[in-house]
Amino acid sequence: MKKIIRFFQESYAELKKVVWPSQEEVVSSTKVVIVSVIIFAIVLGLVDFLLLLGIDLIF
Repeated sequence: MKKIIRFFQESYAELKKVVWPSQEEVVSSTKVVIVSVIIFAIVLGLVDFLLLLGIDLIF
């Protein structure tokens, strides 16, 4: 039981050391991720479409 209590005490102490990002940083990072995902999806969709056209031309 002492190990469990010590674990939570140490975990709490470590969480106090964490530097949490500001709301502006979170919003900015979220925008970057969303835009990156959209661009990547468009590129993959285009590659898929072109490969499908290529396969249709061959067969």
